Parts: sequence; structure tokens; C-alpha cells
Amino acid sequence: MAEWVTVISLILFGVFLIIVEVIFIPGTTFVGVIGSISAIIGVVLGYRYFGSATGTWIMVSTLTVSGTALYYSFKSGAWDKLALKQVIESKVNEDDETITLGTEGITVSALRPIGSAEFDDEVREVRTMGNFLDVGTKVKVVRVEGRKIYVEAIVS
Repeated sequence: MAEWVTVISLILFGVFLIIVEVIFIPGTTFVGVIGSISAIIGVVLGYRYFGSATGTWIMVSTLTVSGTALYYSFKSGAWDKLALKQVIESKVNEDDETITLGTEGITVSALRPIGSAEFDDEVREVRTMGNFLDVGTKVKVVRVEGRKIYVEAIVS
């Protein structure tokens, strides 16, 4: 009787861990591997304790129950709850058309060589051509490449 409890416990524990891996913590593989090893050990112990005929029944039953559960989970749409279906309309690399060449502003952080500057009451990330500029330095836009705004100090 203790052998049956051991075999069934290992198989159920293994299948439980595999389900936990798939549903709750996908991508870690550690829990899934432990679950697979546990289920395999349960089947192997079934062969060892009860012989090849009963061991084969245990293995076929385990595979059938696992396969049926997987099949019905796909058919029922249970996996749709885990899928991300939201469509993102925005784009990452949109060109910044509000900043044009020659726009003047003032640095609000040190540029070493990247920092922040304020243009028309809007703070933007800017970069120099390699120079270091202090806070409060007047700058003007000399180049815009996508989202990168290059500035240089205004010499007065």
C-alpha cells in the first residue's frame, strides 16, 4: 500500500509542478524540470514495485491524463487568458518635429556630454558633440537625429 501512495504522490506532485510552471511562473524551467523528474521517478517506481504490466499501465495513464488535460486546456480557451492581446499603436522611434535647428534653450543639468535642457518650457534630453557644459548654460540645437537632440553652447 505504501508503494502505491509513493508512486501516485510523485506523479501527482510532478504534474502539479508542471502546471504551476506553465500557468504561474512560465519561463523559469526549474519548477517544470523538477515536476518532470518527479513524474518520471513515479513511473519508474511503478515499474520497479509492481512489474512491467502495471508499470506500463501507470505510464500510459499518466501520459493520457496529461495529454487530455493539455488538449482540453487548449480547446477551452484557458490559455487565452494568459495571452497578451492588446495592440500597441505608438512607435518608439518617432521623429521629434517640435524641436528644429537653431532652437535656443538653457541647460537644467550638467551636460557630460548628455543631460537635460529646457526649450519653450519643455525639458528634453540633449547631448553635446563631446563638450561638457554646466547648468544654466545657454544652448542652441545644431542637429536632430530621430530622438537625439545635439546642442552647442551659445557664445555671447
